[in-house]
Amino acid sequence: MKNKATITLLGGGTGQSNILRGLKKFDVNLNSIVTMADDGGSSGILRQEMDILPPGDLRNCILALSNIEPEMEKLFQYRFSKGSLKGQNFGNLFIAAMNEIHGDLRNAIAQTSKILAVRGNVYPVTYDNINLLAKLQNGNIVRGESIVAKECINQKSAIDKIYIEPDNVSASEDAINAIRKSDVIIAGPGSLYTSIFPVLLIKEIAYEIKKSNAVKIFITNIMTEHGETDRFTSKDFALEIVKNFNDHIFNYFIVNNGKIPDDIMLKYNKKDQNIIKFEDDDANIFKKMGITVIHEDMVKIKNRLIFHDNEKVAQIINEIFKDRYNTNLEIFL
Repeated sequence: MKNKATITLLGGGTGQSNILRGLKKFDVNLNSIVTMADDGGSSGILRQEMDILPPGDLRNCILALSNIEPEMEKLFQYRFSKGSLKGQNFGNLFIAAMNEIHGDLRNAIAQTSKILAVRGNVYPVTYDNINLLAKLQNGNIVRGESIVAKECINQKSAIDKIYIEPDNVSASEDAINAIRKSDVIIAGPGSLYTSIFPVLLIKEIAYEIKKSNAVKIFITNIMTEHGETDRFTSKDFALEIVKNFNDHIFNYFIVNNGKIPDDIMLKYNKKDQNIIKFEDDDANIFKKMGITVIHEDMVKIKNRLIFHDNEKVAQIINEIFKDRYNTNLEIFL
């Protein structure tokens, strides 16, 4: 491959930003396409009061790709604890201010990325104002990304299908171009219904991914999420993608086979979260779909919390890239 490889990640939340940190060591064109469905917390308040698209996931991905001192990152992740700004995040306020100064979110992201020495690109999946809706298996409709899991728990009903409104949302031109130029497209890890699907549900995005010749990789979560993926095993992620998009879309699934220390597992079990297993039936389903499954120990424990080991994930992605293109990803020097 003569030119730099282009890798594009889809989704939002801490999962996406964590994987970006692992891939940042490679000398590649790195793109992050971020969900705009968040309507809770600091982002939700700014969305309501300032009529700005939610900045939280954008902020996390910008910071993941930035080259700044630890103190500066602390500042951009700082959340006020009292007064009228209680609960607000400094980085979100910064992006909101840049949005007003420069007139639109696209320029705000570009200028913020310049200030924070970002090596890569962060794009909203859309500049339209969208909302997430979930149809539960009991037939009820839940409106709003931030309350989907809570309502599933309260109503004791799993998610049947996810939608976005309005139905005719336009994908951002930058996101479309990033996908078209990609050699590798990655989704996950992250909340399946509330981070990943709000990107894939934009019709132009799903269309471009389906027709792309890029390597398409899905990284499954390590743990279930209470209210979203209770009782899921690895195959359920693929089955839900087929259910919502009439196609499995991704040709590789990266699945964790590492173990969790007993004390950490107990902590998560108390919150109704369990490790996502890979069983015999999962293997059969993936085989029927023609999906290649890669099993690795990806567990990393930090501050008694479970994360994907982003360095191991980056190595796996490099191996998949090498298998397809017969060359390694270049290390950034």
